[in-house]
Amino acid sequence: MIQRVAFKMKLKQGYKQEYIKRHNAVWPEIVELVKRSGISDYAIYLDEETNILFGVQKVSGSTSSQELGNVEIQQKWWDYMSDIMEVNSDNSPVTVYLEEVFYLS
Repeated sequence: MIQRVAFKMKLKQGYKQEYIKRHNAVWPEIVELVKRSGISDYAIYLDEETNILFGVQKVSGSTSSQELGNVEIQQKWWDYMSDIMEVNSDNSPVTVYLEEVFYLS
């Protein structure tokens, strides 16, 4: 069963272009991990007024991209991104899952 997952994170002020640059060159190992985990149709949007990043993805397994912290390459990616995002003590992004309240297919 495929489910849609949405969440928000926070980008530090002034790092929009750096965030885009890093994601335009996302590591192939991260792409492989995400796809292998059953995650697809993954998009991230930025609200520039608040610096809130909104992530939306389809998940065919039981794990969203934000729950892959037990994989070494994911930990390295989080370390790499930690200087431009709000993060937890393990450098994972501070993530708040969002409740779907409407969907039209």
